[in-house]
Amino acid sequence: MLTNPVVLSVIIMIVLCLLKLNVLLALIVAALAGGLLAGMPLGETMGVLIGGMGGNSSTALSYILLGALAASLHKTGIAVILAKKIVQWVRGKGIILVVIIAAVACLSQNLIPVHIAFIPIMIPPLLAVMNKLKIDRRAVASALTFGLKAPYVALPVGYGWIFHGIISDQMSENGLTVAQGEVWHVMWIPGLAMVIGLFIAIFVTYRKPREYQDLETVAAAADEAETAVTMTGRHWVALVGAFSALAIQVSPLGSLHIGAVVGMAIMLIGGAIKWKDIDEMIHSGIGMMGFIAFVMLVAAGYGAVIRETGGVETLVASASGMLAGNQLVAATLMILIGLFITMGIGTSFGTIPIIAAIYVPLAMSVGFSTPATILLIGTAAALGDAGSPASDSTLGPTAGLNVDGQHDHIWDTCVPTFMHYNIPLVIFGIIGAVLL
Repeated sequence: MLTNPVVLSVIIMIVLCLLKLNVLLALIVAALAGGLLAGMPLGETMGVLIGGMGGNSSTALSYILLGALAASLHKTGIAVILAKKIVQWVRGKGIILVVIIAAVACLSQNLIPVHIAFIPIMIPPLLAVMNKLKIDRRAVASALTFGLKAPYVALPVGYGWIFHGIISDQMSENGLTVAQGEVWHVMWIPGLAMVIGLFIAIFVTYRKPREYQDLETVAAAADEAETAVTMTGRHWVALVGAFSALAIQVSPLGSLHIGAVVGMAIMLIGGAIKWKDIDEMIHSGIGMMGFIAFVMLVAAGYGAVIRETGGVETLVASASGMLAGNQLVAATLMILIGLFITMGIGTSFGTIPIIAAIYVPLAMSVGFSTPATILLIGTAAALGDAGSPASDSTLGPTAGLNVDGQHDHIWDTCVPTFMHYNIPLVIFGIIGAVLL
């Protein structure tokens, strides 16, 4: 198992990221290494990597357009008003601010399903406030990742409806018919594990004050957030544009791309932003979200290389020979294999089709019940989304918290979220699968 190209490739990627090599380069190197270890020619491996990048092209474009929309909203000053309201709510208590951020992040997955697009709008104006309250940004990163992940894992609404639907469809395609409505009856277990991880992160691990420099970029935002701000016609137009983008996204049309374009068009026509500012908005959007978009593209290519190596099937096949009908051992191996795969690909949604084809027959052969199989697949798929350097659930928080260069992606986002969410998920997933 330790010579499996998938295992070695993921280890290489994780080590390079921990050594602070740029995550984009780490993914490329790990993909090439995985292909070479599987006996694929270098040129063929690079071809598969590039060809597979199209798998996330729609997601990448939506991130850039949403980044431009976020920049447009920020330009209108509506973000300052939101930050001011939050500052009034927290009343100088940092822990309340962190809890509010977690709650807002949760709403971004269901009630207002904009995913990470709210982060570059809301977080930068709050950084100086966090500095004054001496809030450890690792706690904020943990709160953001919790809100970006736990709702879709546990709740069958918004992105959770998509996630649960993929689990249901893929299990049914592989021989175990499961209604989509059955999935949430089990997935509350990993959701509970994440709640416990969140409480430990914000009330125990990162409760102590942490000093940050008050740089000019965020200090100005704090001053604006603490001064009186009056809603003007410009702000109302910005709100109409934002809600129009949301309405299109949740409509039968269901397009993030069209919603972002329409939202910006409304702000332009209504005078919230000016024609001469369009280039600035696009450049700001690329600056905010462009790196994430490129990482998601390369992550899709990396996933294509991993699948092409055939190492996933070999990895699970070798594991099945070690199970000997032992459900505890089987659950442990299946969860850990899912962790390796998802950590590498960086998307829980994209991991389900890979592992379901193998996990369903494997779980049935070991004697797991249908609920236990749902839990194993859902938990194994969700694991790597927290802690993976290539996941939007970690890239998003870093994009908002590192605008002043004082928040490290690996050590301040990925490592804390890995510890506080993946470890409880592993424990609850294994125990839950054995008991169900």
